Amino acid sequence: MAAPQGHLGDFILKTVIKGTRRVSAVVLTAGAVLIAGAFTTPAQAATAAPTIVAKGGFVMNNGTGKTLYTKAADTRRSTGSTTKIMTARVVLAQSNLNLNAKVTIQKAYSDYIVSKGASSAHLIVGDKVTVRQLLYGLMLPSGCDAAYALADKFGTGSTRAKRVKSFIGKMNSTATKLGLTNTHFDSFDGIGNGSNYSTPRDLTKIASSAMKYSTFRTVVKTKSYTAKTTTKSGGTRTMAAWTNTNTLLGYKGTIGVKTGSGPSAKYCLVFAATRNGKTVIGTVLASSSVANRTADAKKLMNYAFTQ
Repeated sequence: MAAPQGHLGDFILKTVIKGTRRVSAVVLTAGAVLIAGAFTTPAQAATAAPTIVAKGGFVMNNGTGKTLYTKAADTRRSTGSTTKIMTARVVLAQSNLNLNAKVTIQKAYSDYIVSKGASSAHLIVGDKVTVRQLLYGLMLPSGCDAAYALADKFGTGSTRAKRVKSFIGKMNSTATKLGLTNTHFDSFDGIGNGSNYSTPRDLTKIASSAMKYSTFRTVVKTKSYTAKTTTKSGGTRTMAAWTNTNTLLGYKGTIGVKTGSGPSAKYCLVFAATRNGKTVIGTVLASSSVANRTADAKKLMNYAFTQ
């Protein structure tokens, strides 16, 4: 538009002022965006993955299977008594399983405990103990005598040695069916003979599979259990209470599952927790102490729930 004659100076001045206002508005708007960004960026930043002492770790969302954390997740390691998760899994998968069926405790189970210096449920030779009670004895005090009794009961063969070998075979075939390529068992309790191993990822998947059984979920979330067994003479024996070795129970929604330790395994823990309807499940292998494996598991659990 042409400026009216005689007012050219006023027109130029007004145009400059308008342009200055527009530039100022743009600068102010950009500044507001920058300031807002400065305040919102930290809140929106992803939580950094934790550092753990354990040599291996893995966590996943149990509902979706999504991986939430890994550290040497596919490196094969000795698993200690976390092996017993598979022992329980194999028992619970038996067709027509009768949890109230009774198993007579043999001297061989007691002798095995003594010879190996193994963790024990302190089962008494001659007592009749139900399969359900043996599962508690297996998972809470980590009884290798209970593991032996279950392997003897649910393996097949004409001798104890054949039944145990058969049971371990079932453990391996179950691992294969679950698609686990880095897992192998040569014992029913984790006291391996040189070829008993798994990985944080595989162990987590084994535990996830076992958690589908309501009996397993009930057992592994129990802090203490007292079994009443039948004695050789037909009486009733009240066993000393079995205390769960998993001290993580009671911590922020923890619902299981199993500790493990050993000279080569160091300190292991498979854990699961539910918060606000979301369940995460994971594993730490080869931590340096009981305290550190618990601290490692807490770190991974808390981190997983932020993802």
